[in-house]
Amino acid sequence: MCGILGAVAKNAVNQLLYDGLLVLQHRGQDAAGIVTAEGATFHMHKGGGMVRDVFRTRNMRALAGTCGIAHTRYPTAGSAWSQAESQPFYVNSPFGIVLGHNGNLTNTDKLKSELFRQDLRHVNTNSDSEVLLNVLAHELQEGAANYKLDPATIFAAVSGVHRRCRGAYAVVAMIAGYGLLAFRDPYGIRPLVFGKIETSAGTEYLVASESVALDALGFQLVRDVAPGEAIFIDEDGNFYSQQCASGSTLNPCIFEYVYLARPDSVIDGISVYETRLRMGESLADKIKRNYTGLDIDVVIPIPDSSRPSAMQLANRLNLPYREGFIKNRYIGRTFIMPGQAIRRRSVRQKLNAIGMEFKGKNVLLIDDSIVRGTTSREIVQMAREAGARKVFFASAAPPVRFPNVYGIDMPTREELIATGRSDEEIAREIGADQLIYQDLSALIEDVHSVNRKVVSFEASCFSGSYVTGDVTQEYLDGVEAQRRDSNKQAEAAASQLDLNLEVVD
Repeated sequence: MCGILGAVAKNAVNQLLYDGLLVLQHRGQDAAGIVTAEGATFHMHKGGGMVRDVFRTRNMRALAGTCGIAHTRYPTAGSAWSQAESQPFYVNSPFGIVLGHNGNLTNTDKLKSELFRQDLRHVNTNSDSEVLLNVLAHELQEGAANYKLDPATIFAAVSGVHRRCRGAYAVVAMIAGYGLLAFRDPYGIRPLVFGKIETSAGTEYLVASESVALDALGFQLVRDVAPGEAIFIDEDGNFYSQQCASGSTLNPCIFEYVYLARPDSVIDGISVYETRLRMGESLADKIKRNYTGLDIDVVIPIPDSSRPSAMQLANRLNLPYREGFIKNRYIGRTFIMPGQAIRRRSVRQKLNAIGMEFKGKNVLLIDDSIVRGTTSREIVQMAREAGARKVFFASAAPPVRFPNVYGIDMPTREELIATGRSDEEIAREIGADQLIYQDLSALIEDVHSVNRKVVSFEASCFSGSYVTGDVTQEYLDGVEAQRRDSNKQAEAAASQLDLNLEVVD
């Protein structure tokens, strides 16, 4: 999960991209970067941390130009953050190209071999985004006559990317001296939208991971980029689009609606907020059917993503809704923090219980999902420490039992608390008196009902069915082995940090 932006404006674009990254900060707090184009010259600044910490006034002044792309990252494939793996990435042959990518390729190793042995291109990092960039660069080189590009040649190159690359990818790229390119994988797994605004100087365009970025910056949403489609906007603001993949189908990631996206976004014509309201309704209906014996005094959400579901559930069950936890908004999202120790420590820093809402009550806690169980376990314990008599826990999503290989940080089955456990065993693991999960069929209907035109969803983390059809057990084993090594490094770093703090004390 990353946030990407691309803009073609009539005036300096640096502030526009910075403001857009702030709106998309929820999609990654690991690193951020902006590249602007001034004629055929790129200006780049990127670094680790939150957007506000990466960019200073001197950095912004150096980002001259009216066209640019931006990226906010959390690590999925490759290692944890390093300067080398922050985005956007850059190549200078055969054209100056910069690229930002949201998603995850599933045939990275094969592509690396092809790039080295056949295409004679070198990849410097473990990032699949750099691989994707080099594939695009090679396809542009193959199609360009006399090193000249036009929209038809660019779209042909994107078709070549679709033929070679597998997995999930939403991409923004700039080609020096030409303009902005954006495209989406043939399955439409990761989101990508574009909008425009009319100014006295002409039409300006903005491409973004979520529609909320367009709203916040005053752009009118035009539509989503279709699966397999590419759009190209030249430096003069001329707009071109073309379907570049055969047999493309729309399969948006259902976890975007559960957790990843902001509630005020609309993805593929589906309001994220409305889906979360409907999740609360269907969860309430399940409680009515199967859990009539629960003596619930109050419904309390785990802020922030679960609030709409919790409110709607409380209304449907005619129960009091209360805010029982106060969130420190300056702590990152614990789900996307590397390492169990870091996540566990951050939960207590992020949330604090209001004792009067728990003391002597049977509370029903609502969360958007349960992934590793680290957060859930800590929250149940906090509720008990605050005086709750009984703690019931409900998830607006089904059990997460399978790895996600399309850009969400949940690749190892052993990290997923639901893998190999019954609901009763999971309840004991997190310390809850009762655990209630949403049904997958109900979740799909909750999202599908908001836009009946979208009939299929990528729901592999719940179902174990991978829409791209190329995810084998051997591939999953390899990803999990890589992730175990990464986890060990993150845990070792966290342990060393704790040791250093003890020495300082």
